[in-house]
Amino acid sequence: MLKLPDYPWEALAPYRAVAAQHPGGTVDLSIGTPVDPTPQFIQDALAVAADAHGYPTTHGTPAVREAIVEWFARRRGVPNLSADHVMPTVGSKELVAWLPLLLGLGPGDVVVRPTVAYPTYDIGARLVGAEAVAADSVDELESSVRQRVKLVWLNSPANPTGAVADAETLKARVDSARALGAVVASDECYAELGWGEWENGVPCILAPDISGGDLTGLLSVYSLSKQSNLAGYRAAFVAGAPELFADLVNSRKHAGMIVPAPVQAAMVAALGDSAHVESQKALYRRRREALRLALAAAGFTVHHSEAGLYLWCTRGEDTWDSISWLAQRGIVAGPGTFYGDAGAGFVRVALTASDERVDAAVERLLAG
Repeated sequence: MLKLPDYPWEALAPYRAVAAQHPGGTVDLSIGTPVDPTPQFIQDALAVAADAHGYPTTHGTPAVREAIVEWFARRRGVPNLSADHVMPTVGSKELVAWLPLLLGLGPGDVVVRPTVAYPTYDIGARLVGAEAVAADSVDELESSVRQRVKLVWLNSPANPTGAVADAETLKARVDSARALGAVVASDECYAELGWGEWENGVPCILAPDISGGDLTGLLSVYSLSKQSNLAGYRAAFVAGAPELFADLVNSRKHAGMIVPAPVQAAMVAALGDSAHVESQKALYRRRREALRLALAAAGFTVHHSEAGLYLWCTRGEDTWDSISWLAQRGIVAGPGTFYGDAGAGFVRVALTASDERVDAAVERLLAG
């Protein structure tokens, strides 16, 4: 029987119970699930496509694939992407978990993921019996490990830290992984949510200044959950690596990994409109600034957090002491230890709460 570690978020149960005792109720800033409405025009596109009596295509309709190609050119600086080399996925987590299987990895193979990282990179390796190794570049690895690397995960903007890798850094990491013959998959689902110097976008692994115009072995993974409040739709996609796509599509056909037709129609609508993304980003900007200042006043230091929906912070104490301190004030945050040993001492504070709940958290943080 397959034995995976317990789902980490269950460990928060006692702290949630403490937070629930607060007179003003719980402010949940732990899991980054969108709380704002799905834009009406996207809901309308879903409804119009509701008469979906036939099986949808695994590779995606021509309309959704062309919308993905156009979005990459307009928003990510990736020209001349072929519609043959993009595909919708059932959320980005599904692809992250199953990519090692789809690539044919197994025992003896190494999957590299960032030192502080989303746990599903490790789970994907474990599902196929491969070895997950934490490193921010394959250059950090011993030769005996490096020669077994088959898949390298990059994550910029990063979850949970919000760190952004500039084009020079990404290119160096890509070049080092390519020299080993490894596939490089870049999880870029927070790319539209850059702050400060990254307001106008962050580098994409498929862009010419990083890929050199050659997409061999490179995959960009993106989700509409955050930018468009579509977490419940499970609407995401993958693009790149022309030499891999025929097998990826074929394997997914056999496994039944298909995005429902109405969701594909909703994706076309969402990808074609930038105004709703900017509107949503404005909401997050206000929440981010309010929480950032309040956390600082409460003794937290925010690290990185240049993009995405989280503030990665520490009070210079054990992670669980900080989680307990917040819970006593009715606030639930994400423990940094969920993201690897390098996350010890940190907590992840999500921006995904209503304005009213964020204001409640700010009031409690400022009260000390």
